[in-house]
Amino acid sequence: MLKQSLPTVSRTYQHHHLDSTRWNAFAPRTGDVVVASSIKSGTTWTQWIAVKLLLPDQNPKSLLDIAPWLDWRTDPQQDPLQDLIALLEAQPHRRIIKTHLPLDGLPYFPQVRYIVLGRDGRDIAMSLWNHYGNYSDELLALLNSHEGVSFPPRPQTFQKFWADWISKGWFDWEQDGYPFWSHFHFIQSWWEFKHLPNILFVHFTDLLADLTGEIQRIADHLEVSLSATRRTEIAEEVTFENMKKDAKKYAPLFEGEFKGGPEAFFHKGSNGRWKDVLTEQEIAQYKYAVARTLSPECAAWLEHGKVASHSPSSVLV
Repeated sequence: MLKQSLPTVSRTYQHHHLDSTRWNAFAPRTGDVVVASSIKSGTTWTQWIAVKLLLPDQNPKSLLDIAPWLDWRTDPQQDPLQDLIALLEAQPHRRIIKTHLPLDGLPYFPQVRYIVLGRDGRDIAMSLWNHYGNYSDELLALLNSHEGVSFPPRPQTFQKFWADWISKGWFDWEQDGYPFWSHFHFIQSWWEFKHLPNILFVHFTDLLADLTGEIQRIADHLEVSLSATRRTEIAEEVTFENMKKDAKKYAPLFEGEFKGGPEAFFHKGSNGRWKDVLTEQEIAQYKYAVARTLSPECAAWLEHGKVASHSPSSVLV
């Protein structure tokens, strides 16, 4: 069976957080950058790296002002999609857009550069547990304001959250991720097209281990010339500690979204905490879920990181 040469949209993602149909209003430009992750994989981190690479002379007050999450399903009574599209259309520079969509729900554009983020699912679960627990009553009310949607508050125990997250999907074609969306289906949908030269895979572990090296990989992918001095400056600007210090700027939150405020958005910024939490049975559950959805090569990368980068290509035409 021949591999499909280019991705196509085959599914619609629409629930409490996501609305993939919002991308229908988007008109791409050559050089646009889409930062894609399932969730809690270094999305905000990478968006800020892209901002500092592409817009070195700008100092935005908030990520929301310059690099929006297009598929975020907002207030059904006051949908600002037109305003968001107008904001993007007004930007004269290369634009940066965030998505949490699998590639089977996202329009693919050859002239756009994609950065796809990955992280071990066990680390995702630990980070998401904290993230979910900081949802404010106002945010939960917003998520439940969509017709036919019932997004639950966080369970009382991590074990209950884990049991659902690792074995249930929200959408019929998913088998994990509840009540959010599938971590594994997301990454496999992108991995199947990793041969495309405008898709770069970046792993959370590699960002932690070699931030300057990963910044250089991202710069090469975006075809941005970068001096060693500037690369070091960016790495210092986007350390976990510095972003947490200035959380009101760096955290992509609207007023009242988090009970703990923007500072709570940046929790630990580390890996491996699951080793002290998950039981042998839960680790076995995880390995089963990985094998059920991911190809062996994709599974190995998701656990360990380190994938060969693509050379800069001529897709920006």
